[in-house]
Amino acid sequence: MAMASIHLHQNGFSLRHSSPKRYIAVREHQSLLRVTCSDTREGFKLQQSLSPLKEFKSVACGILAVWALSGVSPVLAANQRLPPLSTEPNRCERAFVGNTIGQANGVYDKPIDLRFCDYTNEKSNLKGKSLAAALMSDAKFDGADMSEVVMSKAYAVGASFKSVNFSNAVLDRVNFGKANLRGAVFRNTVLSGSTFEEAQLEDAVFEDTIIGYIDLQKLCTNTTITPDGRAELGCR
Repeated sequence: MAMASIHLHQNGFSLRHSSPKRYIAVREHQSLLRVTCSDTREGFKLQQSLSPLKEFKSVACGILAVWALSGVSPVLAANQRLPPLSTEPNRCERAFVGNTIGQANGVYDKPIDLRFCDYTNEKSNLKGKSLAAALMSDAKFDGADMSEVVMSKAYAVGASFKSVNFSNAVLDRVNFGKANLRGAVFRNTVLSGSTFEEAQLEDAVFEDTIIGYIDLQKLCTNTTITPDGRAELGCR
């Protein structure tokens, strides 16, 4: 049986500038809460806590469970092949509904296969949808409004997102390898854990993006990012 513990603060998280145009998450230093969980066959179970907030304990243990399970995505495992293209007649329309479960941890009742679908200039039906762990390779989203979308663990290799509005979206752990992201707007967007290997990022806007330091270093190696984009990210 393994154990894990986290230390949280009652006042939660706050955002602090790490550069003129970028934020990192920091914890406030008041009212320390300690939650200790252990993994069992039934999942993570609360063992002890110094906090009187029962509901908060359950949420914290849920976070630990997600962290433990999210190291390998059901879609992005290193040696795992992608499934065959779905034969569902209306598979492209599923993007307008999205996932009904899972969201940020990439769990789903049925995979969303959007490969080769065309959503060019879609301005209303994608906004705010949950597309966690969606298969998006070679799909076209050029000019679409994807603000507030949740795309955690999505596989978007080779997809086209030219001039897409990703404002306030959650794009953590997305594989954007070889994707066309020219002119995409990442305003107040979570990019933690996402990869952009050989992606095209000319004229992309990175205003107030939320990204980890290591992820930022990797992103800054992309030579297609314009000087303005590098300044917004805080690349050195």
